[in-house]
Formats: sequence, C-alpha cells, structure tokens
Amino acid sequence: MSYSDLLVQDARLVILRVINEMPNRRANSSVLCSILDEKFGHTLTRVEVKEQLRWLEERELIEIEEAGAVLLATLREKGEQVVRGRVTVEGVKRPRI
Repeated sequence: MSYSDLLVQDARLVILRVINEMPNRRANSSVLCSILDEKFGHTLTRVEVKEQLRWLEERELIEIEEAGAVLLATLREKGEQVVRGRVTVEGVKRPRI
C-alpha cells in the first residue's frame, strides 16, 4: 500500500470520527475541510472532501444531503460501528481502540 493510500484511508476515518463528535452526528463539507486541515493535518480541498464524502456514502457509512454549495453528511449506524472498530470497511483505516 502506498503512502498516499494510507493518507486517504486515514482521512476517511477522521471524517467519520469528526461527524460522530458533532451535534446530531452531522457536519457539512466546508466545516469538515477546515477541521481536517487545522486539527488533523489533512490538507484536502473542498472538492476532495466532497469526493470522500461521496465515497463514504456509497459504502453506507454516511447519508448526504445537498445544501447549496456544501454537502451535509450524517453518520449512519454502520459508520458509527466503523468509528468504534466493530466493523471494518476496506478503504477506511481501522481505528486504534
């Protein structure tokens, strides 16, 4: 596995963790972009964050609503299980519990 693959997998886990910690387990793509950069060192563009959110939605880890120029992501039960390390999804880093 390449270094860039590891970074993408880690960013996906971080996205799920951040959404899990938000009120109502919801966050928008703009806020996620800022948090990923400022708190976790993942310098993804807004377009890249949206791409990762779509990827997570395809695997039924989150649900997405379009809200103007941003995507509003809500954590689904399967996504919470990934955050807790109870479910493994290929392409998402497994959390250290």
